[in-house]
Amino acid sequence: MSPLALPIAELKPALTGLGKIIAKRMTLPVLSHLKIERTKDGWTAITATDLDYHVTVRLEQPSDGEPDALLVPYDELLKITKNCQKNDTVLIRSGEKASGASVIIQYAIGNQIAEAKVESLPVDEFPPTPKINGEAVAISEALRHSIHEALDCASTDETRLILNGAFIDTSNRDAHYVVGTNGSHLYASNSFSLPLKSSLIIPTNKFIGWKEFNNDGEWQLKVGTPQTKDDTAPFQISSRRWRFIGRQIEGNYPNWRQVIPTEFKTSVEFDPASVQQIIQTIQRMPDHDAINHTVGIEVKGNRVNVLCKPAADQPWMPVEINDATSKGPDVTVYLNRHLLIKALEFGLLRLDLIDAMSPLRFSNGGRQMIVMPTRPEGPPQTSITAPSAPAKDEPEPVKTEVHQPAATTPAAQPESNIMPRSNGTNGNGNGQEPAAKPVLETAVEQVEAVKASIKAVIGGLNELLDTLKQIQREQKTTDKEVQSVRTTLEKLQSVKL
Repeated sequence: MSPLALPIAELKPALTGLGKIIAKRMTLPVLSHLKIERTKDGWTAITATDLDYHVTVRLEQPSDGEPDALLVPYDELLKITKNCQKNDTVLIRSGEKASGASVIIQYAIGNQIAEAKVESLPVDEFPPTPKINGEAVAISEALRHSIHEALDCASTDETRLILNGAFIDTSNRDAHYVVGTNGSHLYASNSFSLPLKSSLIIPTNKFIGWKEFNNDGEWQLKVGTPQTKDDTAPFQISSRRWRFIGRQIEGNYPNWRQVIPTEFKTSVEFDPASVQQIIQTIQRMPDHDAINHTVGIEVKGNRVNVLCKPAADQPWMPVEINDATSKGPDVTVYLNRHLLIKALEFGLLRLDLIDAMSPLRFSNGGRQMIVMPTRPEGPPQTSITAPSAPAKDEPEPVKTEVHQPAATTPAAQPESNIMPRSNGTNGNGNGQEPAAKPVLETAVEQVEAVKASIKAVIGGLNELLDTLKQIQREQKTTDKEVQSVRTTLEKLQSVKL
């Protein structure tokens, strides 16, 4: 059987992308392996999976040899390739069957060829990659950009799993939307029309944001057919050489349209040429609020100021934005500075305002971001979602007081609230208490919380297993050392002077 040839120039970046799927701690040993296979046409493909997602990369050039497939531990292959040169090629073949499942990895060391025998697993233990037979839909650059922005605004709170992704809403035939929210701000982008039969939620995954995947040509989207009526349809996003297959997030996305304000009184336009300077100015401003990171936007006459203060007991200090223009009555609002910076970085340079307590809207063409205001003074406000540690590049959620509008009829009751409705007042205009969550939604959240607890328990068991393995290895080493001492003593006892 001819060995599988993997050029280092392609293998190294491939391992970087595949490593975004392989978790540091696996519940199943086979999930720490890569499936490397050569098709009958000579193409070589490498696949990684964590059961929820499958990522496959196809190498650029076909190779000679009959069809074959092997499982190789990811960590071992990564360790070997780190010391290889760009023009080297790694050869992999099966080990002797009599000694159990293993692979032989050949690689160059200087002018010589070294071999590493690595323990492996049978190929049939690797989870099968789902086949998506749906029609391919081309994802334009603008749509892909909107998906990334929606994912950047999505929640990371596992207790509200339904918000942990980008929602492609096809319910309106005239304009499909891409939506993402974490409860404190909401992103929505339209002007798309996709030949999809139903809406879908693309889960947040760091592979989707990986630079090489996004630079590998146009994306193609496929949506498969669920195996049972209770399953969600699988989906596939593919580029020229990469393929990402996953499962949608189960559940019904909240009615996000109800939080979009429709009538505004004041508008502010930021100059595109000055955006970076404005962002740098905001970043340098003192931050007196460690929870909400509050800054103010003041429209006064023809001037637009950003307000900040060095300490909570000091007055607000205005910093004028010279290249911003405004229309409408004077108004002052306060918001999270990280969300203000995010909107400007997205290029949403029009700001529409109602009053100090109503949601703000940043927009540009068909893209918009709705942001909940914060209070300039007083105790921290209550977040709409349970507090969670923000991702590295995501600001802490703004703590905002949330009230659901009372429904006048059963038909007007939304299926789920994600942000307060705006009608020019702060939340519930009639002063009634917010409606309780539906029992089904509460049950779903409880199930997700239990799942998160189970994951934590599994993680703890994995750590305990690693500790026991370490103890076992140390015990073996100690036994070997004791045996070595005994052998030495026996030799010394046999010596005659």
